[in-house]
Order: sequence, then C-alpha cells, then structure tokens
Amino acid sequence: MEASPAETPAPDLSALLIALLKGVLYRADDEKQWAGLLHLQARVRDYVTALNLELVLDEAEGHAFLKSRPDPEDEATPRLPRLVARRPLSFPVSLLLALLRKKLAEFDAGGGDTRLVLSRDEMVELVRVFLPDGPNEARLIDQMETTINKVVELGFLHKLKATGGKSVPAGYEVRRILKAFVDAQWLAEFDARLAAYQTAFAGAKNKQEGASDD
Repeated sequence: MEASPAETPAPDLSALLIALLKGVLYRADDEKQWAGLLHLQARVRDYVTALNLELVLDEAEGHAFLKSRPDPEDEATPRLPRLVARRPLSFPVSLLLALLRKKLAEFDAGGGDTRLVLSRDEMVELVRVFLPDGPNEARLIDQMETTINKVVELGFLHKLKATGGKSVPAGYEVRRILKAFVDAQWLAEFDARLAAYQTAFAGAKNKQEGASDD
C-alpha cells in the first residue's frame, strides 16, 4: 500500500500571537511562520482587537507587527490602557532614524538591490552634516555607537556579520519596517524637521559657549 504524504501541520494561532506580542515578524526570518500568519490573519486580527491592538501586515515588504488602536475621539468614551507602550526616543536616535528613512527613500528611488546596507562610518557621516562645529560635535560623534546600538535594539537596523575578518567592520542593514513608522507624510516634512534639528543643535552650542564666557 502506498503511503500517503504527510499532512502539513496547521499553523499555531497561540504561537503566532505570542511572537507578535514579543515584536516584529519578518518573512525572511521564518517563511513557515509567515505563511501561517497569512493563513490565520483574520483570526489574529479578531483576537488582538479585543486587546485594543491592530495588526499591521505588509506582504510586499515582508513584515508584520502589532500597534495600539487610536484613542477614541469622543472624550466620553473610556480609553483603554496601552498594551504596546510608546517609547520616547532621544534626540540623537530621532535624528538618525530621520536620516535613515530619507536614505531608504533615495535608495528605493534608484532601483537595484532591495537591501540598504550602511557602515558605522557612513552613518556617522550622515549625522555629521547636522552637527555643530567644535567640541560638542566630537562628543556627539563619540555617542554614535550608543545611538546605533539603540536603533538596532528598536529593530530598525540589523547588524550583519563581518565577512572580511576583524579588519573589515560589520555593516548594518536598514530594516524596511522603518517605512511603516516614518510614513510618507512625515517624510514630506523632512526638511522642516531637519531645520529644527539644526536650530536645536545651534542653540545648544550657543548656550554652551555663553556659559563658558561667564
């Protein structure tokens, strides 16, 4: 008797929900789990709605995550506590995210490869343009390693393994989920935001110089 092929196990809804509550799901990281999410996405949406969350699933970019539902506009409607907490970002992290988002838009417009990979030095150069001259600039550049590590922790950068030994530093892939958090409207206001960043840096420098003159 010919053996029938093994049936493909049904995707586990609980495992999907736990993975989503922990963070972002990427198709490239687990094709099987991604296929399960596509199969059960309606049930996942129904379940997380009860938790005041919504599923953001981008099949084209290959990532999915949960975010809190918007607060009700009616002030009389009680607001539920947020299961996914908002995390305030430091000024250097905000600046680097803005510059990476703009770089990703330029990269996509040029076509070609789908992965944007930058070195630490390239990211330092991106930020350097918007830093004031003098000791304050050097101090902030020294903090770039901490800033980059924070962006990696947030999931917007992925550190790649060095391929040329210790003499060649590892690169960082800009995760495309950044586009979901820094949207087109935000990007349209990019120049104004950077002007605000430069003004803030200049103000900090003037304040520091004023204090040193006293």
